[in-house]
Amino acid sequence: MILLGVNIDHCATLRQARYKQAASTVGRNVEPDPVTLAVLAERAGADGITVHLREDRRHIQERDVWRLRETIATRLNLEMACTPAMTEFALKLKPEYVCLVPENREEVTTEGGLDVAGNRDRVKATIDAMTAAGIKTSLFIDPDAAQIELAAKLGAPFVELHTGAYANAYFDDTARDTEYKRLATGAALAHNCGIRVNAGHGINYVNIEQIRDLPHLHELNIGHSIISRALFTGIDEAVREMKTRMNR
Repeated sequence: MILLGVNIDHCATLRQARYKQAASTVGRNVEPDPVTLAVLAERAGADGITVHLREDRRHIQERDVWRLRETIATRLNLEMACTPAMTEFALKLKPEYVCLVPENREEVTTEGGLDVAGNRDRVKATIDAMTAAGIKTSLFIDPDAAQIELAAKLGAPFVELHTGAYANAYFDDTARDTEYKRLATGAALAHNCGIRVNAGHGINYVNIEQIRDLPHLHELNIGHSIISRALFTGIDEAVREMKTRMNR
């Protein structure tokens, strides 16, 4: 079974669009509540909840994360920039997992994988700190051999392969095949290096048909497509349908 981590960031995006200046993140007329969505996603079969606490706090807020830590029954996966401030926050929060991601204030969503080689010392320090605290670390990286091998050398137990280039190329047969081969080769290399393989970014109810066949795939983290589907079907049906398509 491939596990499903549901990213609830864009539930908070909708809330912030109207209630960014509200005194509280929840209660009274402030809606929707991402923590309520997380609980409903769990009940529908989500194996974990993923959130990205960004530096500019554009969607998920610190209080959301603390409420999730106290509320959900599955696993909390905190996506975070590789900075001392976020490391300190994660060590206080103690989620089951952290995923180290690049962060750019200009981007709408995370674009491209973490440059492990260019941030070697910071990545190593963060992995070591999380490991000492009993928190498992994943590195969100492109399916690049050098990055994967360095992730293994630095002691990362997981990588999350960035599937965005594949998703963007999906309707171009030649480009899609090229990007899929990159992902499959990267997944096989990570496995051979002793790293567990997750994947995420741009996965939807159509391209999941091929993504689910990546070798050694442990977990998929999916947010935007599930939240979009939930607008029409409800979160319960959206999560159940994705899990059904993920696992034959």
